[in-house]
Amino acid sequence: MSVTKEEIRTALDRLALPGGGTLVSRDMLRALSIEGGTVRFVIEAPSPEMAVQMETLRRAAEACVKELPGVEEVSVVLTAHGPAPQKAAPSLKLGGHPKPQAAPMKPSGVGRILAVASGKGGVGKSTVSANLAVALARQGRKVGLLDADIYGPSQPRMMGVSGRPASPDGTTIEPLHAHGVTVMSIGFMVEERKAVVWRGPMLMGALQQMLGQVNWGELDVLIVDLPPGTGDVQLTLCTKAELSGAIVVSTPQDVALLDARKALDMFNTLKTPVLGLIENMSFFTCPDCGGTHNIFGNGGVAAEAKDLGLPLLGALPIDLETRLAGDNGTPIAAGEGVMAEAYARIAKGLVEGGMA
Repeated sequence: MSVTKEEIRTALDRLALPGGGTLVSRDMLRALSIEGGTVRFVIEAPSPEMAVQMETLRRAAEACVKELPGVEEVSVVLTAHGPAPQKAAPSLKLGGHPKPQAAPMKPSGVGRILAVASGKGGVGKSTVSANLAVALARQGRKVGLLDADIYGPSQPRMMGVSGRPASPDGTTIEPLHAHGVTVMSIGFMVEERKAVVWRGPMLMGALQQMLGQVNWGELDVLIVDLPPGTGDVQLTLCTKAELSGAIVVSTPQDVALLDARKALDMFNTLKTPVLGLIENMSFFTCPDCGGTHNIFGNGGVAAEAKDLGLPLLGALPIDLETRLAGDNGTPIAAGEGVMAEAYARIAKGLVEGGMA
């Protein structure tokens, strides 16, 4: 008479495990089969470490079953249930040649794309971008900030946010968040001290990725902090994205205005509306005597805006606290005081004017 599986399980259920329970009660019995007088089964330990300690039990199980009537041969294999193999994180590569586009792109869920530009470096464009983004967020707008200054990304430091963005599938990029603003920068993808040494096509490809592959979510406005000048990034943004408009930042002196005019001409050539100008470092108020000093001249940007029929969105002074706040990762617009109020006025004007 042949042995049954139930009889085998009943016999094995009498063998106690070191930690309590039996092979049957702890569900360690696998692949039980009977072929004539031959019985085969597998004991699956919960871990490789426990399997090492269970060899004596394996032999006991083999002997126990072999004593049953009708059993001529027993084969028992001891194995272990190891941890599930870890899937490698998807590889995300930024840069490379841009992909063909059928039409200018606008990320899904983004209402308006607003570029902040300057004709030359050093006029405070990135400072204005960061503080304007925070000020708009404090006005109740859903705001994103894209640091498109590929060679000199400063928004990670100014916004006080760091870490490599996640990519669940190797394509979608999850941005970071700071001060109520959704932030993406090439600076998150490279070490702070490392230079980005790319040719123009790689810049264009990276910008295309940061616009189209970042999960921006629902935004009222996406502010793009452009690099200074009139190069590849500006050309790509104006021709490959549905840009709602641009704001040009300049200091009052003639040498800065010369380059600001070139930026204005570029936007005009590319049929991108300029929403207005911001005069940065407009004046300096001495903390000791309270006097006002026009270090970089006076009213140059205001006069340029008037000549072009464009609004002067604001005049911002040279301010030590603004610089310190940016270096420390908390934009001045996130707090209270004269400068926070100045940025709040600019943001309010943009919102009320339907520009943000």
